Amino acid sequence: MTELILPTGRGSAREEALSNFADAISEINTTIGFRVSARGWGYLLEGFRLIDKSEFDTVESLVNECRKKGLLPVDFTADEEGRKFSGIETPDFDSTEYFISRYLNAVLDCERYYTPDWWKGEDYYIQMLVEKIDLKTLFEPVCQKFHIPVATTKGWGSILQRAEYGQRFKDAEEKGLQCVLLYCGDHDPDGLRISDGIRKNLEELSDIWWRDGKRGYDPENLIIDRFGLNYQFIIENNLTWIDNLQTSSGKYPLDDPRHKNHKYPYVQDYLKKYGSQKCEANALVTRPEQAAALCRDAIEKYLDTGAERRFVKYHETADDSFHTAREVIGINSAIQNILPDMECWYHPWRSYDWEMVA
Repeated sequence: MTELILPTGRGSAREEALSNFADAISEINTTIGFRVSARGWGYLLEGFRLIDKSEFDTVESLVNECRKKGLLPVDFTADEEGRKFSGIETPDFDSTEYFISRYLNAVLDCERYYTPDWWKGEDYYIQMLVEKIDLKTLFEPVCQKFHIPVATTKGWGSILQRAEYGQRFKDAEEKGLQCVLLYCGDHDPDGLRISDGIRKNLEELSDIWWRDGKRGYDPENLIIDRFGLNYQFIIENNLTWIDNLQTSSGKYPLDDPRHKNHKYPYVQDYLKKYGSQKCEANALVTRPEQAAALCRDAIEKYLDTGAERRFVKYHETADDSFHTAREVIGINSAIQNILPDMECWYHPWRSYDWEMVA
């Protein structure tokens, strides 16, 4: 394994050190099985005892520098969805005949693309918010098993994000479901305050209206469950504490009397309970199994331990229904009779002749 040394200095020596650094973390990346943010790499390397927590900012900058210089793939790290482009289109270069055959084949297994009403017959409807992209990366596989929407908040969350997940809660409540919002974020004064302020932020949007005439959501009956990061979990799993209360904005940390919020009760209460330290949610990347268990326990608190099997059964029932419908209509035999003839006269990689059309 390439020895990991944090690059220093200037010129050619630094460039060589950067290249070695990129090689080292690339090798580590092959062993962890998922992408993390540039910040998350600080926690991973600290967990491997390759750096100490005072070097987190340095590692974050080095990872991004390697991406910019082409020493690491630009998509080496996880990124926020809010930074991604929409409206990207990729041309089809298959022949029209092959394109038709693909869709005919799709009819034979279209149940793969069908979404049942997962929550029919359930008592609860659950959505999840997390503070950091690393948490979404860790929790998403578990949430997919239970068909639970999960998103990053990036602080207090945008108006549109709140309105959209509020609308889903409203629709669920109208079906008689008890709604639950699971939240996991940083363990610091503002991180705890964010979870406490979620209901208020939703209440602020209760009078909004949508272009289709729908009205806002009243969260009076919403259960808001902050399941992490919590002090006991941090201690039990030996997660890394950062020895300051520095915020992303502001000249002074929250534990400094010169900070404008220092005397606020939420800051003073935190200092009394936990002192001048915080635990960022990214620390969970060093404990992926425990993170998955934390997520699953939070979900099964409401859906019980048999929920995953119930959801699998819902899909199996839908599969059976599609199979029966195709047999009754006679679609299976019709398509299977057509496809062999089509395969005799199309080439799947023959591109469409646009010059002929013009």
